[in-house]
Amino acid sequence: MAQSDTVDRILDAAEELFAERGFSETSLRMITSKANVNLAAVNYHFGSKNALIHAVFARFLTPFSATLEKAFDELELKCAGKPATLDQTLWALTESAVRMPHRNEKGISIFMRLLGLAYTQSQGHLRKFLEQEYSEPFGRFMRLLKDASPHMTAVDRYWRIQFMLGATAFTMSSSDALREILENKLGVDTTVQEIAARLVPFLAAGLQAPDPVAMSRTA
Repeated sequence: MAQSDTVDRILDAAEELFAERGFSETSLRMITSKANVNLAAVNYHFGSKNALIHAVFARFLTPFSATLEKAFDELELKCAGKPATLDQTLWALTESAVRMPHRNEKGISIFMRLLGLAYTQSQGHLRKFLEQEYSEPFGRFMRLLKDASPHMTAVDRYWRIQFMLGATAFTMSSSDALREILENKLGVDTTVQEIAARLVPFLAAGLQAPDPVAMSRTA
């Protein structure tokens, strides 16, 4: 078996099991069994479970970051020195994600499930890894959001971004189930791209809504 094939088997198995069971509940023995490799292969290629978790994220985020940087370059060129709108900024991010080539048809939903787990489970090493390796493209995204919403306070922007991430993670990680429910209840078929197209204006509207906390203080 070629080394690249072994690595792919391990990453595929780890990605699926982490998404299904979570990071803490997934053992290396489960991964090696699903990948049909021995523990020595995991240790040789990755060294530790934490490093394997990092590699699972890097397999998606490294090419995604390059695609995202290109989308931001094109957006800033199009805006010709003027701030991009929230819709434009959010669409650059979302379109970059949904148009990424994936190893299987559930690629985006699996990754969004993993991303949600990175923040809901105790994975400090993973958050540190993501901040170190991918701070540039996502820092650029945050700057574009800030430029598009100068009226927001830092606290208000913080919470709205958390709400935005939560809505995005739920919708995209559950896209298969949501599409099935839509078809069963309303007889309508849809695609991940169409879901994203509906999600972006919803997120932009939420980011631009009046701050109810500030309004209550001035009432």
